[in-house]
Amino acid sequence: MEIWINPACSKCRSALSLLDAEGADYTVRRYLEDVPTEDEIRDVLDRLGLEPWDITRTQEADAKELGLKDWPRDADARDRWVTALAGHPRLIQRPIITAQDGTAVVGRSEEAVRDALTREG
Repeated sequence: MEIWINPACSKCRSALSLLDAEGADYTVRRYLEDVPTEDEIRDVLDRLGLEPWDITRTQEADAKELGLKDWPRDADARDRWVTALAGHPRLIQRPIITAQDGTAVVGRSEEAVRDALTREG
């Protein structure tokens, strides 16, 4: 299991605390420093079953600067969104936990983190 975090994020710290409390075996990826490639973002989106706009933090300054709220949200625009996420990793929703079974979750709640833990079996 890998967890993409920003150490300054309280939801990320909460997720790590829960993983530690449950004795989970995981790897931390500080995604602002170790920025995911476009292919890694596409892989995580496939594992999440989501589109790039679903994991975009649209209230971030970068999002407003790029004008993301006006971007189309369709198949033709998907690559443009993925490129924006790779170029501006602060826009990626966090934390994202990838599970051993090939799925992933956005671990913003205790329930979501526990869901990821159940997928490890």
